[in-house]
Amino acid sequence: MRKWIPLTAICVGAFMLLVDASIVNTALPEMSEDLHSTFTALQWVVDVYALTLAALLMAFGSLGDRLGHRRLYLAGLAVFGLASLACALAPDAATLITARAAQGLGGAAMMTSTTALLNAAYQGRDRGTAFGVWGAVNGAAAAAGPVLGGLLTEQFGWRSIFLVNLPIAAVAAWLTVRHLTADRPRPAEAADRSGAAAGRPGPAVDRPRAAAGHFDLPGAATFTLFAAALTYGLIESGERGWSDPLVAATLIAAALALAAFTTVELRTARPLLDLRLLRNPAFVGLAAAGLLLTAAAFAQLTYTGLWLQQVLHLSPLNAGLAVCPLAAAAFLTAPAGSRLLRGAPPRLPIALGLALIGGGTLLLILVSPAAGWTALLPGLLATGVGVGLATPPMMAAALAAVPRERAGMASGAFNTARQLGLALGIAVLGTVFQNTLREHPGTDPRHAYAAALDHVYLTAGAAGLLAAALVVLLVRRPAPAASAPVPQPSVTREPSGQPS
Repeated sequence: MRKWIPLTAICVGAFMLLVDASIVNTALPEMSEDLHSTFTALQWVVDVYALTLAALLMAFGSLGDRLGHRRLYLAGLAVFGLASLACALAPDAATLITARAAQGLGGAAMMTSTTALLNAAYQGRDRGTAFGVWGAVNGAAAAAGPVLGGLLTEQFGWRSIFLVNLPIAAVAAWLTVRHLTADRPRPAEAADRSGAAAGRPGPAVDRPRAAAGHFDLPGAATFTLFAAALTYGLIESGERGWSDPLVAATLIAAALALAAFTTVELRTARPLLDLRLLRNPAFVGLAAAGLLLTAAAFAQLTYTGLWLQQVLHLSPLNAGLAVCPLAAAAFLTAPAGSRLLRGAPPRLPIALGLALIGGGTLLLILVSPAAGWTALLPGLLATGVGVGLATPPMMAAALAAVPRERAGMASGAFNTARQLGLALGIAVLGTVFQNTLREHPGTDPRHAYAAALDHVYLTAGAAGLLAAALVVLLVRRPAPAASAPVPQPSVTREPSGQPS
């Protein structure tokens, strides 16, 4: 069984980085009390991790082709482990937020390397098995995050949710050094040829070739600035209000950064993102739907968790268990839906799943001042079924909508949209949540939280239904077979309980 040790090395790291996307949710109340942090600071503890992942995925995908994916994976493990230690030792909220951003940096380096490492380590039937196991690990990580976070917080305190990463990262690094063969950095042209297989950005084939090793640093910098400024402005608007000068200046900076990114990508010979992909209605619709899916299905869980602990006074563990039906339903529905709808046009399960996400999130409005945690069950189950239906075929449809030679770039852009959806969703829903609470000063907490959650669920539900409408309107027909990429196992590897 030694041949499966490389798979273990990759899965251990993947499990760790995906768990950390949701493990903090059930620890937020204890963190807040211990660090005397504001609501906005709590948002940043959750959001800065997803934001850093989203901002750096495309850039690190390009770097991995040039520096070597094993080297990048090991560097990501090291950064993630050290950042986890910094999180555990954080004396205040600002330090914790900074360390969480560093975790996201390490996680982005790891996430972009895993598919390439699996492709290199296995061939034929073993490769399919390896990707299937990796997909199951992703789903398990998404389901385990809230429960594991609740268990550790309840038994050992919130700092333990970060300390547990240290031995995990050490084991993953040791297995990687011992059992994963080092890949050689490739010149730019070779990286382009492998982009589709590895699922990372590559250039448009008809653009002029740049020198080997070229990296689109201006594009990476302007996109990162855009994502960070937009998220910052949205989060701060909840506390400061839309008319605050800092909020306005930050949102203007985001618009300018987006304009600069567009200009850079149009002029560079080897862009992170060939903007001509955005002329493809099907790809644009699927990327937008991926962004809205994570915003609708998962961002609201942060505020649901606060209600469970701060209003219903559930323990961290019980609060984690209360939201598990979503991940469990998604995990069970994904393989069953793929079998039942095999041969159907991809937009059918995607649109149906997104509609269920929208409808399921709207069902969460059953939460009332007198409600208990069981009021969440219908909405969480419906949302989970929708995630299980929509997620597996979404990546395949996105890649099939573009020519084969642009599959790597399309994959990077799609995954970036998914992660950015979580970051922006947490920011927008947090603003909605705070504004509603502000409208109910002096109100009984149960009534105030119920009203705030109503607005959160209405916003998230509308996002899910909008995503379904975009798929129905824009994803009209599959791409011709000649230009469709061979579906990669990454189709079934999408986390069924959260964005990665």
